[in-house]
Amino acid sequence: MRSDDNIASILKEGGLKEGGPKQGRPPAVLQVVPSLVSGGVERGTIDLAGALVAAGWTAYVASAGGPMERELARTGAQHITLPLASKNPLVIRRNRAALVDVIRRCRIDLVHARSRAPAWSAWLAARAAGRRFVTTFHNAYPIDMPLKHRYNAVMARGERVIAISHFVAEHVAETYGVGADRLRTIPRGVDLARFDPRRVRGERVAELAVSWRVPDGFAVIMLPGRLTRWKGALDLIEAIARLGRRDLCCLLVGAEQRPGFRRELEATIERLGLVGMFRIIEDCRDMPAAYVLADVVVSASTDPEGFGRVIVEAQAMGRPVIATDHGGARETIVPGITGWLVPPRDPAALAAAIGEALALDRDAQMALARRARAQVAAGYTRELMCARTIDVYEELLFPESSVTAAGPERVAVVA
Repeated sequence: MRSDDNIASILKEGGLKEGGPKQGRPPAVLQVVPSLVSGGVERGTIDLAGALVAAGWTAYVASAGGPMERELARTGAQHITLPLASKNPLVIRRNRAALVDVIRRCRIDLVHARSRAPAWSAWLAARAAGRRFVTTFHNAYPIDMPLKHRYNAVMARGERVIAISHFVAEHVAETYGVGADRLRTIPRGVDLARFDPRRVRGERVAELAVSWRVPDGFAVIMLPGRLTRWKGALDLIEAIARLGRRDLCCLLVGAEQRPGFRRELEATIERLGLVGMFRIIEDCRDMPAAYVLADVVVSASTDPEGFGRVIVEAQAMGRPVIATDHGGARETIVPGITGWLVPPRDPAALAAAIGEALALDRDAQMALARRARAQVAAGYTRELMCARTIDVYEELLFPESSVTAAGPERVAVVA
């Protein structure tokens, strides 16, 4: 659908008229993301849109669209289609004009940019329309070139700048000079109702086991994440070779990002004599069941992740988790208590940790699962993430009645 037709349809259906915010009406928030295809940014956007609607606010999301539009519609939020994934300066300029129109016609009070490319047009539009502007840093973006630093810097222009972990917050403060008056740390959150092992029926797990050809009696090692080099699948393959066990089934679950990398993975598996032990799954529509199927979940990212959503999802499902010791994983795993941390790019250390996890007896597994799920419930739920974000909005929209809250500290672990 063309963007102007999309906007006109929303205005007609919602009975909205051009004009500024009117006293007594619900606040309106516009979140801006590149697309709604898949990923943690998109999941957080939809979760927050639903929370806003549930709280009586009006929620809009502008993006290039995608399959997750259906989920957004079910929350009661409305989608506006614009080519916001583009980095082309001419497209960004056109998006700026379109967003100004959206802001004025839909009476948006606050614009929240969640990615760099759309943030440029969103910032320009919010400034032109005189609206509040918030950004979220989802990672410690690389700054290896001056132009890259300037491109990333738009994310530091928010009146409030949200970081998804303390690791990211430290990067934002040090690299862009964002002070404590504007910087807020709000970790991502998972839906504990969806990621609850008690709600996953056995037939769902059995269906995946059959579909993915998991042999009976084999321990399952799973690495969820896009098929891209920095996610560490090559390190996991070498770690499995070092273990020297043949009773393992290893699942690499995630879509291929760069053509040819899957062939490299398959060639490495063959070279190390592991043919038949690995499955590459490019589409999984039931991640809770996939976690239950796994005996160990691995996040072997070679570069630091801003948060590491699969680490928290897997802990919520009570699975033993092994992650590389950098980035947001240091905040979500307590070594020896809720999981394992190993040095990045160290297949030997990864192999040793996998061996330890597989050696846990039933009682030890259950105790670890209780501790891990308790930690997630204490600090990494969808409800906490959304409530803290709405608090940030209220700081700007209702400063006379809001109480500024400091970012969440390290989550206490329930032994």
